[in-house]
Amino acid sequence: MTGWLAIAGLGPGNEALITPEVSSALAEATDVVGYIPYVARVAPRSGLTLHPSDNRVELDRSRHALEMASQGRRVVVVSSGDPGVFAMAAAVFEAVEAGPAPWCDLDIRVLPGITAMLAASARAGAPLGHDFCTINLSDNLKPWSVIEKRLRLAVEADFAMAFYNPRSKARPEGFERTLKLLQSCCEPGRLILFARAVSTPDEALTVVPLAQATPEMADMRTMVIVGSSRTRMIDRTGPPIIYTPRSVPQ
Repeated sequence: MTGWLAIAGLGPGNEALITPEVSSALAEATDVVGYIPYVARVAPRSGLTLHPSDNRVELDRSRHALEMASQGRRVVVVSSGDPGVFAMAAAVFEAVEAGPAPWCDLDIRVLPGITAMLAASARAGAPLGHDFCTINLSDNLKPWSVIEKRLRLAVEADFAMAFYNPRSKARPEGFERTLKLLQSCCEPGRLILFARAVSTPDEALTVVPLAQATPEMADMRTMVIVGSSRTRMIDRTGPPIIYTPRSVPQ
């Protein structure tokens, strides 16, 4: 039996947002590997073995998946959102590059998914409708000085910004520092979206001017999107629409 490995995105939470391509791979898989809450989203069935593991063991998880694929098993490594956005695809390829030579010749596919960033933007309107950047605010794998430099350059370039992993119990100070930096160098009326648990029953969207944003508005289930200087809000009956125009004046 020829094995393969698919690195799949399960989307932001709602099962309707899982792509048919990912569903097909899961239906063919003999093994599913991933972080505990993501593996829990995969329905058990005969012939399928689930391999949940804790957070921060991405390389161990990747090596386990690659070894099973090399033994002829059909393995799906699951991430939430898209596996190529702050998720398992990069970890798997790090393991491939550092691992045994035969791993390079395995059938490895990356199956895209809908990111939390895109789901949050769609719920609010189109705040990412022009140039934007995405920054992971976790300093687990990079120093805070790098995050701060990228934030300052993104503000200078007038990007809309989408923040992953804004505020955890273990490092609540990071998002507080981010807000202080933004509030010191951006206009106070710039729009900021806090989109929590998008596409799940716990979904909640809050839009405030930057001057009114506080660290407690975000947690690890929140996608934070900061508009550019051009981002606008359309008031209407019901939730407002936030969008960034497609053009920039000469």
